[in-house]
Amino acid sequence: QIRLVESGGGLVQAGGSLRLSCAASINIFEFNRMGWYRQAPGKQRELVAHINVGGKTVYADSAKGRFTISRDGPKNTIFLQIATLELEDTAVYYCHSRILSREYWGQGTQVTVSS
Repeated sequence: QIRLVESGGGLVQAGGSLRLSCAASINIFEFNRMGWYRQAPGKQRELVAHINVGGKTVYADSAKGRFTISRDGPKNTIFLQIATLELEDTAVYYCHSRILSREYWGQGTQVTVSS
């Protein structure tokens, strides 16, 4: 069974930084792609960034400049570094992965930014 487990969320002041982690139960290079989505209160879930098996990264326009996706192969983990947090970054952040047409989701980690 493939599992994704996020961690690293919490309550952070605006202007601070945070690093989210997503640990996979299998070798992350078996996934075609892994990434992060987020869902703010009352809004639809949206893509933040993803990284494919070759290492190519894609960011949503809203994530360019402050968000960095990376991975640690031996630890089967991907990360999302968020700098200069803004109130609008408050959301549940979900790890996502894909193997061909199959998608997998983590349970989400809450990020709350306070003023």
